[in-house]
Amino acid sequence: MRRIFFALLILFASQVEAAAKLPNINAHDVTVKVNEIMKAHASYKKLNPLLVRRILQNYIEELDPAKTYFIESDIHEWLEPSDQVVEHVLEGYASSQFDVFEDIHARMLQAIDRRAQLEKSIDIANLPKHVDASEFKDMKWATSEQELVERLRKIKALQIETTAKLSPDLKDKAMQRIAKRQNKYEEELRVLNPTMRQQLIYSNVLKASASALDTHTVYFTPGEAAQFMINVQQRLFGIGAQLRDDLNGFTVVKIVEGGPAARTKLLKPKDRIIAVNGEPVIGMDIVDAVELIRGAENTPVTLTVIRELTPPVLAAGGEVDAVGALPTEEALQIMVLRGEVIITEARYESSYEPFGEGVIATLRLHSFYQDEEHSSAKDLESAINLLKEEHKVLGVILDLRYNSGGLLAQAVDVTGLFITKGTVVSIKDDTGSIQHLRHMDSKVAWDGPLIVLVNRASASASEIVAQTLQDYGRALITGDDHTYGKGSFQTFTLTGTSKSGVNQQGEYKVTRGRYYTVSGKTPQLVGVIPDVVVPGPLSEVEIGEKYAKYPLENDQIKDNYDDDLSDIPFLQRSKMRGLYKFDLQKRLDTYTPFLATLKKNSEIRLKNNINYQNFLKELLKKDKDVEEDESENFGQNDLQLTENYNIMKDLIILMLQQ
Repeated sequence: MRRIFFALLILFASQVEAAAKLPNINAHDVTVKVNEIMKAHASYKKLNPLLVRRILQNYIEELDPAKTYFIESDIHEWLEPSDQVVEHVLEGYASSQFDVFEDIHARMLQAIDRRAQLEKSIDIANLPKHVDASEFKDMKWATSEQELVERLRKIKALQIETTAKLSPDLKDKAMQRIAKRQNKYEEELRVLNPTMRQQLIYSNVLKASASALDTHTVYFTPGEAAQFMINVQQRLFGIGAQLRDDLNGFTVVKIVEGGPAARTKLLKPKDRIIAVNGEPVIGMDIVDAVELIRGAENTPVTLTVIRELTPPVLAAGGEVDAVGALPTEEALQIMVLRGEVIITEARYESSYEPFGEGVIATLRLHSFYQDEEHSSAKDLESAINLLKEEHKVLGVILDLRYNSGGLLAQAVDVTGLFITKGTVVSIKDDTGSIQHLRHMDSKVAWDGPLIVLVNRASASASEIVAQTLQDYGRALITGDDHTYGKGSFQTFTLTGTSKSGVNQQGEYKVTRGRYYTVSGKTPQLVGVIPDVVVPGPLSEVEIGEKYAKYPLENDQIKDNYDDDLSDIPFLQRSKMRGLYKFDLQKRLDTYTPFLATLKKNSEIRLKNNINYQNFLKELLKKDKDVEEDESENFGQNDLQLTENYNIMKDLIILMLQQ
């Protein structure tokens, strides 16, 4: 499978150790850390044959993620290990003997030597033409040297075609950088110092072991742990763009709202960055690319980007210039002034649309946050109160699209804006113990018609809010056919308040359990299923927990509508009951009588909306995996939100007619 990285191109304010720094570990440390991780894990408490098979596959892919070194026959004995091999690996973990992984590493060194010989046979003057980068997605291992050579020829062709768009001196520099990056990686694997080689092998064993448990359990080297904490603390400097690391540059997936790139309005989604300040980045690792863009606040960074041209309307007769075919791409130099990417600037948005004698309000929440001055719940409550003071609010749309979550406590508080007292979310940890998180205030900010708009990128805390409001019948859920499907929670061994700093043996993040809404359902794997499906830009994109390599399975617990407070210590239960057991949120069927009509009306509108139908056709095009703004190609409207306004209008009218 082609290794595709998604990263927020943000430059960190403080210097951190290189992510590649090796941890100070020995074989015994590996056994200890694996046992620690498994003791805390939600599902797996000890290694078993299934996990060993996953670990071996992960380890191989850690060494050769792009599948350009190994041939299947090199690694078949570990890709399809016998029971004897599996048992040997299990015994090795118990006795701190990791000779199988040392053998795989040695095989990788042989594969490096073979690739060097194979590349000598490639005729640069006779490479394939117009190679499609999508060919490298979901690749299988090459089955022969001939197949591997052909793969290397196509990669070389793609790199050369891309660098050809640079000036001659930069083209040579880009190809040199690609070769340098490959040589650097191979040299790191060939490290002769026996202690360092063991540390590298053990580090990869820990990475392979952690990621075999589930998608979100991860082992970090010391440098990676430091980077992770900086991300958590959100102290960011850079340009503010979400990128995909491709073989032919970095494709801009999304411009971060409120960031420097968004303010310039020059960089656009789908732009492909191929150089930074004249330094080619084709073939560069994402970490190295970030290093190039990093710099002091208010200093400029120049990006060389490739942008697809919109085909022009041909003149009468359909003539083109004498040179031949019209160009399909152009190279641009874009200067962005570095600055702090302040997430708080894009935490939420409030707007409204007139309808009848009042307005329909839209509250778009980008994350679930809390600091000394602000929180998502307080900010939304203030926005609702202001709208109610200035307008006659007839309905509210809570827009949680692209909201990937945040603080669990804020999910509870945001839900509490729309319900009275009651359970919002329940947590089951690795011991099976269940704790209920409750909203304890009867005050409601909005008790009228409510729609929660979601898409496939709505995750975690967003899913708690959407599914809980759906459970109580308090809101209609609309949007993509499902949300992301992350119903698990993790703990990290390093905290932001740690005085001792990063553990030089590395740190880890481990999945401790699942969360469930009041119905006892978890969105894990399946996501939140909307009441009315309204496709959006991500509705055909393979994004979500179910597409992850080893996702945690879905399950269910008993619902907690009739809250018996069983998780509260006995001596506190009586006092708690006196404060809590009145004004509990009831299960409502307010929207049930109207649901069939709302679905039918929406289907008819979408079917008859030519603009929307063209939009849906575009979504179905092959390899359309770049998130883009609908408004670029389909008018200035957010089509998904516009249809939600129509659904809300229908709902308001139907409720008035009741």
